[in-house]
Amino acid sequence: MNLQKTLIAFLVFCLGGFAQAQNGELALKPNDRITLSIGGIPDSEVGQINKVYTVSDAGTINLLYIGEVRAAGLKPSLLQRSIEQTYVSREIYTRPTVTVSIDGTGGGTERWVYIVSGCNRNGPVAYSSSLTILKAVAAAGGFSPFAKPSRTKLIRNGTTSEVNLKDISANPTRDIQLQPEDQIIVPE
Repeated sequence: MNLQKTLIAFLVFCLGGFAQAQNGELALKPNDRITLSIGGIPDSEVGQINKVYTVSDAGTINLLYIGEVRAAGLKPSLLQRSIEQTYVSREIYTRPTVTVSIDGTGGGTERWVYIVSGCNRNGPVAYSSSLTILKAVAAAGGFSPFAKPSRTKLIRNGTTSEVNLKDISANPTRDIQLQPEDQIIVPE
């Protein structure tokens, strides 16, 4: 029964990572900087909306004519649709086209995976959409001399799963796609 739970948790981790990799979008969070551009509106108003916005601590951005719009928790594509629909439903614009992307110039957009123990350089590893558990361990300087990679724990959203990194190293097709805030514990 315990093996069955472990296998189910492992599959959930893998499938969650696969879905993340498929669309490549991360949900926005407070202090993220986003670049917003809009088309299909009068040229005189484009410059007042097209800019870099910082998601407030309350999780919103403030836009011309519509005010506060919830951004935190939404992926950029969903925020785009929400803004377009709001402008149309309030009859401000008839056919706006909005593009939202996470601004890569810093200012709170960094996301991390945490190596808790068992590597030569424990601590945060910068997240990217292609980061896997083996790549994170490599970025942390590899395993420490006393690490036990066969008993690695991956913590995601408060759920712990045991992962055998020796098996994954031998068969890289089983490597696990990571998500922001994942924690990796390699016992020593």
